[in-house]
Amino acid sequence: MNLNQLLDRLKSDPSFMENVAYWKTIPESEGEYAEYPAEMNPLMVDALKKHGVYRLYSHQMESFRLAEEKKDFCVVTPTASGKTLCYNLPVLNEIIRNPDARALYLFPTKALSADQVAELYDLIELMGIDIKTYTYDGDTPTAARRAVRQAGHIVVTNPDMLHSGILPHHTKWVKLFENLKYIIIDEIHVYRGVFGSNLSNVIRRLLRLCQFYGSNPQFILCSATIANPADFAEQIIGRPVTVIDKNGAPTGEKHFIFYNPPIVNRQLGIRRSSVQETVWLASKMVDNDISTIVFARSRVNVEVITRRLKDRVREPLGNSGRVRGYRSGYLPTLRREIERGLRDGSIRTVVSTNALELGVDIGQLDVCIMCGYPGTIASTWQKAGRAGRRHDTSLTILVASSAGLDQYIVNHPDYFFLQSPENALVQPDNLYVLMNHLKCAAYELPFGVGESYSGNPSTKELLEYLTEEHILQLNGDRYYWTAEEFPAADLSLRSVTSENFLIIDISNAGHRQVIGEMDRFTAPMLLHEHAIYLHEGQQYQVEKLDFTEKKAYVRAVDVDYFTDADLQMSMKVIDLLKEYKNNGISMAYGEIVVTWLVTMFKKFKLDTRESLGFGDVNLPELELPTESCWWAFSPEITEGYSMDSLQGGMLGLANALRQILPMYLMCAPHDLCVSYHVKDTFTSLPTLIVFDNYAGGIGLSEKIYTLRNLVFEDVHSLISNCPCENGCPSCVGPSSEVGADGKRVAIELSERLRRL
Repeated sequence: MNLNQLLDRLKSDPSFMENVAYWKTIPESEGEYAEYPAEMNPLMVDALKKHGVYRLYSHQMESFRLAEEKKDFCVVTPTASGKTLCYNLPVLNEIIRNPDARALYLFPTKALSADQVAELYDLIELMGIDIKTYTYDGDTPTAARRAVRQAGHIVVTNPDMLHSGILPHHTKWVKLFENLKYIIIDEIHVYRGVFGSNLSNVIRRLLRLCQFYGSNPQFILCSATIANPADFAEQIIGRPVTVIDKNGAPTGEKHFIFYNPPIVNRQLGIRRSSVQETVWLASKMVDNDISTIVFARSRVNVEVITRRLKDRVREPLGNSGRVRGYRSGYLPTLRREIERGLRDGSIRTVVSTNALELGVDIGQLDVCIMCGYPGTIASTWQKAGRAGRRHDTSLTILVASSAGLDQYIVNHPDYFFLQSPENALVQPDNLYVLMNHLKCAAYELPFGVGESYSGNPSTKELLEYLTEEHILQLNGDRYYWTAEEFPAADLSLRSVTSENFLIIDISNAGHRQVIGEMDRFTAPMLLHEHAIYLHEGQQYQVEKLDFTEKKAYVRAVDVDYFTDADLQMSMKVIDLLKEYKNNGISMAYGEIVVTWLVTMFKKFKLDTRESLGFGDVNLPELELPTESCWWAFSPEITEGYSMDSLQGGMLGLANALRQILPMYLMCAPHDLCVSYHVKDTFTSLPTLIVFDNYAGGIGLSEKIYTLRNLVFEDVHSLISNCPCENGCPSCVGPSSEVGADGKRVAIELSERLRRL
């Protein structure tokens, strides 16, 4: 049975259709083409034609034109629209024209780097020209690194390697820096939040070295669809950017289905397991030999779904190679083998985490099934684009979980299909981020007196501070690095500070293994002594939390309980930066200090959640300086509510807001903290509070302030449209937590907030 036949059968299957919340058919579209430009080298034109590319898409032609005009630009078109040629063509054309020219390619993952290098090799081979392309990352053999530095026309790497392996050793890369013409940054939507804030500073350091060596490279960036591509790209590279967002590639007919599993407990708002429903749907594809990719949100779910699907195709001898799992943690050789199997068709179904979301070439797939909403519209479209890559009919099924965000999306299809409200945000001038990279920049190249780091007015003050701390020394008119340590080694691009705790498994005597890391503000809650820590489905008991060395020592256990820490948190407003009042509500944005103190933990039985006792926690108090946005309700709004009703309503509102905000900010839920006070110490009023969960803030709270009531339109819709009676996990939280009146009060308060 082919896909079109299966689609007809699904439409006539009541057991399937009764759970379809929305079925959208996107018709096929013709492409917009352009002839090869006269400036393009004939050797490259011939190679492309041998490759089956007889004309360019309009956005590829526009990219080549802007590259020839020496303009920085960002290509924002769908998956499988040929974005790779948007940067490969101008780069190769320039190197043919000028053999000394160099290009630097940045990709977020090694898999994507390897895939892009393979595609470049193919094109270069067809041209028959000696253009040396190398990958430079942690897997590059030591013997090959010198050749890359000296002879590489195109150096393919990742931000982490650029930060710690190239920039600090720039004297070995003189040939690259003196002749650097192009910097390519692919998948820039990945670089949001802390990662993007760090990358922006890595680019600042890169451009500072380029200026020293006399080069002025041009940027070409690529991104999935986001609300603010121009602003975001400009924040990343610090220069104006032209956006190309009109897709010239043809597309096949696409079917996009929102599938909502049936309710099994209406009062509690609990639906049938999304994993169970995903297995059922994927089984239909496996049984009909339709090539399929299944995305799951955790490694555990990948393994569970893979095992069940393998059971359906197991031969008498036990072979089940047509179905494979794919996730980080697999060895690179195994991942490459799976990618080859998908391209040649020997593997018909793959179950993956988001490791296959980005543009790794896995050939033609017909169906994409997502187990749970990926968290952002951009990520959802990226995953959906893995199916129908050769312009045939394709099917995407989003299987919703009971989570509030999933339920909001499947019940508001227009929100998903008609707009992209997500803003990718970075804050490169976060003081902690800025200071760390200023140290790295000073190590790489002494700062001159009066020199500004990327135009930042506080450069002089920061350099003087580092001098007082004996990290730099002012000698003549230059600040020189004097500290012994290597600053880039202690700075992770994935965090604001270098104060993450290592989690060390000591289960095997004489063998210690690092299995993870955690930020210093979360560690006291989850890694206190005697806590039960979960890692890839395995339970570990924390034997010791060493605050001085920033290490947690854990031992594998098998117990029937889990732990939950009792956290005391207080907030103090340091500076009120902005305030807006309307309709009895005061909305404000400012700088705060959050104080954390974990005092005790409780044990709960896994199956019944029965309390099994508690224990004391003796850990130091922690302070987090950050940015916050808050809403204070005047007495005329809250009068008439009992204290219990108001508390339940505020809790419900906070729970709903926690689920909606990541949609707008394109951030992970843990990037923000949402809290409330029935009587706040600063406002003396019932107050709803949101703050960035990173030292110094990363711009999330400030963006929320600018959104005003837009967020609460969706918060109100999420709560009021939920079919539960008094609250459930999909809206305000269980009625056992928010109380009998919690949902009603949350609806009334959100109605006020949407008119702010």
